Amino acid sequence: MFKAAIATGRRQIGFWQALATPYTAEICAGAGFDWLLIDGEHGPNDLPLVLQQLQAIEGSPAEPVVRLPCADTVLVKQYLDIGARTLLVPMIESAAQAAAMVAACRYPPRGVRGVGSAIGRASRWNRTPGYLHDAERDICLLLQVESVAGLEACHAIAATDGVDGVFIGPSDLAAALGHLGDPGHPDVQAAIAGAIDRVLSAGKAAGLLAADERLARRYLAAGASFVAVGTDVTVLARGAEALAARFREDEGAPTTGTVPDPTY
Repeated sequence: MFKAAIATGRRQIGFWQALATPYTAEICAGAGFDWLLIDGEHGPNDLPLVLQQLQAIEGSPAEPVVRLPCADTVLVKQYLDIGARTLLVPMIESAAQAAAMVAACRYPPRGVRGVGSAIGRASRWNRTPGYLHDAERDICLLLQVESVAGLEACHAIAATDGVDGVFIGPSDLAAALGHLGDPGHPDVQAAIAGAIDRVLSAGKAAGLLAADERLARRYLAAGASFVAVGTDVTVLARGAEALAARFREDEGAPTTGTVPDPTY
C-alpha cells in the first residue's frame, strides 16, 4: 500500500496523468509504476473524468493519487466519496491550511467531512463494513509546497498530525524564487534540498515530480520517497516529435524497394 510504503521510506516511483482519459490511465497503470497522479489542477479533468480514471486504474498494482484543483473542503469530500483514497492538495502555505485539509478528510467529531457513504463509491455504497469508522486509517493526505511562504512553513506543514507527506512543486517554486522555467537552477535545487530535509526531520515523506532523470535520482538519493519521473503528455509529445523527426531526416534518401511490414 502506497501510504504504508512512504511511511517507512520505501521509494515509490510515479507517473503523471494529464491526458484526462481512462484509456491512457489504464495503459499506464500496467506499465510498472507504483503510483499514478491524476491531475485535476493542470490537466483538463473534472469529477466524472477522475472517477473514470480511478475505475480504469482499479485492479492494477498502481496507487491512484488525485491532485485537486485547489485546497477546498467540498472538493476533498467529493473526491474521497468517488473512491480516491490518496489526495494531493496544491498551494499549501501554512500549518493552519494543513490542519484544515486534515479535518476535511475526517468525519465528525474529528473533522468536517460530510457523511454520504450510502451513495459513495468509497464505501462501496455501504457494502464495506465499518467504513465510517475506518476510512481515516486508509486515507493518505499529501500537501504541496510550492511558494516562498510554503517553504518557510514547510516543517510545520509536515509536522501537522494527519499529514502523510509533503510534495515539493519544482516548477512553481522556481517561479516563486525568480527562476521561471528553470527548476534546475542552483538556487531552486538548494531550496528543494532544504525542504526535503525539513520534511524528513518532521518524520514525514517527501515527494516531487522530475521529468529529468538526473534530477529524479538526485531527489531519491536526498531521501524523497515518492517521486514521479515523467508525464503522459511529455512522453507522447516528445516521442511523437522524435519519431516524426527521424523520418523527416530520411526524406530525400533513396528507397530500398522493400515492402513495409503492415503489422503493429
